[in-house]
Amino acid sequence: MRRYHSRFRRGFTLIELLVVIAIIAVLIALLLPAVQSAREAARRAQCTNQLKQLGLAVHNYHSTYNSLPAYVIFLGPAGGAKCCPADNGGNGWGWDASWAVALLPNLEQGPLYNSFNFSISADGPQNTTVTYNALPGFLCPSDGIKARPSSPWAPISYRGNYGTPGSIRLWTGTIVPNYTRTPQEWWGSDSNLAYFGLEGITDGSSNTALFSEKLIGVSGQTIFVNSGAGMNRRTAFPHNGDWNTQNSGNTTYAQQLLTQCQSLPGTTQGIDNGWGNGFSWALANPWNFLVNGYNHYNTPNKLSCLSTSDQGGSWGGVTGLITATSNHPGGVNMGMADGSVKFVKDSVSVQTWWAIGTRNNGEVVSADAY
Repeated sequence: MRRYHSRFRRGFTLIELLVVIAIIAVLIALLLPAVQSAREAARRAQCTNQLKQLGLAVHNYHSTYNSLPAYVIFLGPAGGAKCCPADNGGNGWGWDASWAVALLPNLEQGPLYNSFNFSISADGPQNTTVTYNALPGFLCPSDGIKARPSSPWAPISYRGNYGTPGSIRLWTGTIVPNYTRTPQEWWGSDSNLAYFGLEGITDGSSNTALFSEKLIGVSGQTIFVNSGAGMNRRTAFPHNGDWNTQNSGNTTYAQQLLTQCQSLPGTTQGIDNGWGNGFSWALANPWNFLVNGYNHYNTPNKLSCLSTSDQGGSWGGVTGLITATSNHPGGVNMGMADGSVKFVKDSVSVQTWWAIGTRNNGEVVSADAY
């Protein structure tokens, strides 16, 4: 008599399957932040390298011209060519070439630089080969916004240091205009205007900012203060600054504007939806430093604020607070005048932040202060 043995295999029970799925989910939950952190560390390293390249480009520029590049290249009534053929297109309120254009030959972009027509306004149709051209080295990989704030202009994440509050003293930074004017007069004689060399950074090049980063703007989206840090750092909000306070040395007034900007109601609407913020790496205007500049007024990753009654209107001006911002956790990368790059924490004090924003105010700042 033959005996037959059952040969079926025992499978997973439902409970065992659920346990396995739960374990996998826990492992994913543990690993995902680590993966994201590693990716951000790589992006931050790339951002740091790009700032180092900008710093190196400035030093190479300095070797040629014995000066730092001006925030805006205008070779009109103030004179003083330092990089380019005479620019006959600008008028002080139109668009001229930015510091980034001046650095192109030192960023291995000689052909692009040679394509720029300095005999016309920078935003002229003959310059679109340059101004519409996006350069990866000008965009921080952590920014997260792919769309151009004002297409077809090519945007920029890295900004030149314009200085500390203009109501105290104008153009105390390292990347400043070589001339400017009010509607009434030329101010070409101001001693803080470009051009100057590294010898003009009497506070020490290792503790003076040259460049930092700022999240680029967005187009077609209304942004409020309470939109969250991911969005409200991409525009500027209105404040009541008075442009007649320039060069007054009034620290109290500057502090009042800072407090006002930091305490705006959550329903305050951003200016121009932020589309002008970093919209072009190639175009510049002496007052409009929202485009490719920043200043040391409000501390990193806080709100930026502007007075629309200021000279630059919704683009910048003497009383503007256009601070450095980034998506790097805890702070911003900053290229210093000696070519180094440092990470400045969001918790840096206002006094230290103002001090590293000036080149010749005589402040003494220790490296561990930021």
